[in-house]
Amino acid sequence: MIKRIVEISSARTFLSVRYGQLVIKENGAELSQIPCEDIGVLLIDHQGTSYTHCVFTELLDQGAAIVLCGGNHHPAGMLLPLESNSEQGERFRRQIEAKEPVKKRLWKQLVQAKIQHQAKIVGKGSETYTALMALRQRVRSADPQNIEAQASRKFWASFLQGIEFHRDAGGAPPNNLLNYGYTVMRAAVARALCSAGLLPCLGIHHHNRYNAFALADDVMEPFRGFVEARVKEICEGEGVPDQLTQPLKARLLEVLHQPVVIAGSEGPLMVGLHRTAASLQRCFAGAQEQMELPEL
Repeated sequence: MIKRIVEISSARTFLSVRYGQLVIKENGAELSQIPCEDIGVLLIDHQGTSYTHCVFTELLDQGAAIVLCGGNHHPAGMLLPLESNSEQGERFRRQIEAKEPVKKRLWKQLVQAKIQHQAKIVGKGSETYTALMALRQRVRSADPQNIEAQASRKFWASFLQGIEFHRDAGGAPPNNLLNYGYTVMRAAVARALCSAGLLPCLGIHHHNRYNAFALADDVMEPFRGFVEARVKEICEGEGVPDQLTQPLKARLLEVLHQPVVIAGSEGPLMVGLHRTAASLQRCFAGAQEQMELPEL
């Protein structure tokens, strides 16, 4: 079943749970009820939102990710289930004990997939496409030459046709669109990793004592392109928007429902993330050597 993404951002809202349903009220009037088991991500981006304690506990019991945004509309934190897999302890152990050669091989695969997605976005026939595909072939185990960064510089330089753009998380639009899309993607990836019984804080390549989602940041690299392609489509078709409006947020949220092919199976991206996370768990267990990533 495709899990739903619920965003609370347009009005002062009260959330509660009744008989396993998330109840959404505005000014005392009930707007809707959504089964908690159907929710994959709850994103709260309105300072006037209030809720009962069981909203969080019930959604976490159902395996949902909860993203809380601050007054600047940037994510302030994320809640994920502590127990979401019956073999979680054993899978934690395998992940912690994974050998360096395994992690280096996986990072190489992730970087190559990310660069291939970047090349697809800029389009065949361009000099940038040729350069990116050449860089992809140069990626070695653990990417010691940091080919990922070299490819990203070329990618962002030609990201938007005829529009001057500099990728900076705190920069001018459409950086805000990218930031929002990445936040939603990161939450969905982290949720899939937890469902697979993995620790999202223990990364393959990203290592930062203050980053609780290092593994999510690793695994989402090839999936960033789905957000970037949508932002490119918006900006080149309609111009760079000044504000991140509700309709634009909805279009970015739709990215998680677009069809992708992973390991020969087609389905919504949000479902495909679970296939990728499960394959990573098998790599840590020594059952396979390569992760299952989107076919581009």
